[in-house]
Amino acid sequence: MPLYESIFIARQDVPTTQVEALTKTFSDIIVTDGGQIKKTEQWGLRNLAYRINKNKKAHYVLMNIDASPAAVAEMERNMSLNEDVLRFMTVRVEEHEEGPSAILRKDERSERPAFGERGGERSERGGDRPRRSVRVEGAVEGDVV
Repeated sequence: MPLYESIFIARQDVPTTQVEALTKTFSDIIVTDGGQIKKTEQWGLRNLAYRINKNKKAHYVLMNIDASPAAVAEMERNMSLNEDVLRFMTVRVEEHEEGPSAILRKDERSERPAFGERGGERSERGGDRPRRSVRVEGAVEGDVV
């Protein structure tokens, strides 16, 4: 059977227990139609890039699915009918990622240098270009322009 990754986001005012119940409901639809849920990750309450139906935050859930296209279509139909689900996206993949997803791998992100901590020659302003001097006619060196 084909492999899928499905992510859905639920409203911010929904409690975590209800998000788990939604995940269980969608998982049951896949299992009933003969598929399998390989992995489920709850990413928690995260900021949205833009407001969706007056929500600034949402609960994110990732599911790795091994099921028929009909089972995935039925799950997506139920997601679209549920008023607590703001958005969802299902993508067919060649293989599932082993271990935690990139969102949950904080160890790799902590090893990278933070913005501005990179080595190299940089000016005090943080830019790579040198400051340009401005020449004003009639001004003498030391005058405030």
